[in-house]
Amino acid sequence: MSRSFDTLVIGSGAAGLTYALEMAERGTVAIVTKRDRMESNTRFAQGGIAVVVDKEDTFDAHVKDTIVAGDGLNDPRIVRLCVEEGPARLAELLARGVDFTKNPVDGQLDLTREGGHSARRVVHAKDSTGLSIERALVDAANAHPNIAVFEDHHAVDLITRRKVGLRGDDRCLGAYVLDARTNRIEAFLGKVVLLATGGAGKVYRYTSNPDVATGDGIAMAYRAGCSVANMEFFQFHPTCLFHPAAKNFLVTEACRGEGGILRRLDGHAFMADYHALKDLAPRDVVARAIDSELKRTGDAHVVLDLTHKDPRFLVEHFPGIHAKLLEFGIDLRTQPIPVVPAAHYCCGGVVVDEHACTSLPGLLAAGEVTHTGLHGANRLASNSLLEAVVFGHRAAAVSTTLQQALPARDVEVPEWNTGSATDPDENVLVSHAWEEIRSLMWNYVGIVRSNKRLARAQTRLTLLEREIREDYWNFVLTRDLIELRNIALVATLVVECALMRQESRGLHYTLDYPERDDAHWLRDTVVARGGRSR
Repeated sequence: MSRSFDTLVIGSGAAGLTYALEMAERGTVAIVTKRDRMESNTRFAQGGIAVVVDKEDTFDAHVKDTIVAGDGLNDPRIVRLCVEEGPARLAELLARGVDFTKNPVDGQLDLTREGGHSARRVVHAKDSTGLSIERALVDAANAHPNIAVFEDHHAVDLITRRKVGLRGDDRCLGAYVLDARTNRIEAFLGKVVLLATGGAGKVYRYTSNPDVATGDGIAMAYRAGCSVANMEFFQFHPTCLFHPAAKNFLVTEACRGEGGILRRLDGHAFMADYHALKDLAPRDVVARAIDSELKRTGDAHVVLDLTHKDPRFLVEHFPGIHAKLLEFGIDLRTQPIPVVPAAHYCCGGVVVDEHACTSLPGLLAAGEVTHTGLHGANRLASNSLLEAVVFGHRAAAVSTTLQQALPARDVEVPEWNTGSATDPDENVLVSHAWEEIRSLMWNYVGIVRSNKRLARAQTRLTLLEREIREDYWNFVLTRDLIELRNIALVATLVVECALMRQESRGLHYTLDYPERDDAHWLRDTVVARGGRSR
C-alpha cells in the first residue's frame, strides 16, 4: 500500500513548513513528522533570527560577520544570498502572525545582539523565538486544505528508482515510513521530496537538542547516494544549564548579548583572557575557553552572571528562561547560572545547491540537515532560522519546474518486506549501543580532538555499526532501532570528516594540527557512499 502526493515533506520545522505552505498553493502536500508536529529544533530556538533591519546596519557587515565566524570556509555567494533575502523572509513571517518583540518606545522591532555580531540585528520574540515561529507556521499548515500532517510517522529510508529495481536514471520517489502507532511501514510517494529533518545533536551525550535530533535525514540521504560535507564542524553551545534535573535546557546567547558575564567559580571573568570580544566572542571560541577552564580547574561548570543587570529588565527580556530556572531553584536576578557547553548545531550535512537541490533528482533539502555553504566552519548565532526560511522558500521556487521536468510518477513501488524479522527480544542491546555511541562521541570527538581519540572512536563505531546492521535486518523495525542505526552512521561520518581535516579551523580543533592551514584545507570535506568524493 502506498500514499501519493504532489509533494512529500519529511520534517515539520521552519524549513519544512515554509516549503510546505508555498507548495500547498500548487497541489497536495504530505508532511511526515516522527513525533508531534510542533516537536522540532525550531521550537527550541531561543535567541532569534538574524536579519539586517536597523538603518545603521548593512548587508556587508552581516556578510563579514558570518564569514569571520565561519573561519573563512563559507561560500561568500551563499552568505550574501541568505543575508540579502532575509528581510523578505522576515516580512513573510510577520505576515503569518509571528509575534516578534517590539520596542515599546517606537513600536519598531526590538533588536538584540549575540556573539560574533557587530550590530544589533537579531529579531526575536522575547526568549522563545523558535516557538513563536513554529506555532505560526503550524497554525497556517493546520488551516490549509491541501496539507496533510502525519504525526508519529518515522521515515525509514528514501525510495529511489535504483533501490526498488527500476531501470532508467535514478531519482527519489518518496520514502518508506513507519507509523509508530500501528508499527506498519508504508510507502509515501511525492513528485518532489524535501528533507527537512533537522540536526543530529543526540549523537552526543550532552546536547541542547530535543530527542528527535538523531540525524535521520543526513543518514537517509547518504544511504541514497547523496554527498555529505563538513560533518566535523559540530557546534557546541557554550551555555547549557548544568543541573542534575535539567535534560537539555539552553541558556540563550542573547543573555551574553545583553551583558551577561562568564565567570569561573572563583569569580574570575575569564573570557578576557581568550578573546578581544570577551563574552561576545564567537561560539567556538567561548566553548573552547570554557572547556579549557574546566579541565584546568577541575570544576564541573562555570557560571553566567547577570546579577548586575536590572532585575525588571531580566524578567521582561528573558521570561521563559527566568521561569524555567526558577523551577530548578535558580533566580537569575540574584544568582549566577551554572552552565557547561553541549552539542548544539551541525554545521555540515547533505550537500545542496543554491536552490536546495541535492545530487539525487527529485530530492531537495533545507534547514539544519543541509550543507549550503552559509555557516562555514562555525555558525554565526541566529543564522540558522534565517537559512531555514530562505532555503525553504528557494526550494519551493524551483520545485514546480522540477515537477514538470521529471518523468511522470507511473511506477509501482513494492511494499516494505519484513522478511523473517522477529520482534526484538532484548531491548537492552539497543539502549546500551545508543549510550555507548553518545559517550564515545562526547569523550573522543568533542570540543578538543586528537588523531588517537578519533581513531579509537572510529574503531569502536565500526564494530557497533556491524552489530546494529545485524539487529536491523533480524528484528522488526521500531523507532528506537531506526534512530540507533541513524546516529551510528552520523557518528561515523563526523569521525571520518574529522580525520580528513588535518588542521584546526572553527569548530574543529585538534591537538595534532593546532593551526589553520589555508594552503591545503580551505575547502570542504565531502564524503559519499562508496568512499570519499573529495
